[in-house]
Amino acid sequence: MNEKISPLIEELKNLTLLEAADLVTAIEETFNVDASAGGGVMMMGTTTSPSEDAKPTEEKTEFDISLDEVPKDKKISILKVVRTVTQLGLKEAKEVVENTPKIVKEGLLKEAAEEAKTLLEEAGAVVTLK
Repeated sequence: MNEKISPLIEELKNLTLLEAADLVTAIEETFNVDASAGGGVMMMGTTTSPSEDAKPTEEKTEFDISLDEVPKDKKISILKVVRTVTQLGLKEAKEVVENTPKIVKEGLLKEAAEEAKTLLEEAGAVVTLK
């Protein structure tokens, strides 16, 4: 054993049960470890509080499609896709295409939003999911 460890072990042998419990508590607080895990083996603690660990990360399930840019030379093809995605009439779809950035459709499931985004991008639009 190491020269520093041997005297410490001898000192620990002379501790009462109450003193040993106090020592464990002091070590846990000082070094941010948990002595109860792994059958007495000290494990490094996390730096997050228990309340932060308990919060599940919520995955977004509904998306809005934002039409950000419409190049002039792609306007007609994008207009056709907007009509298909939104079921809007010609006049309403034209207003959407001409007034970017604009939310095209709200509350879509992930797959439907990604599919609509792909269709609009293939037509030449710049689109983001929000």
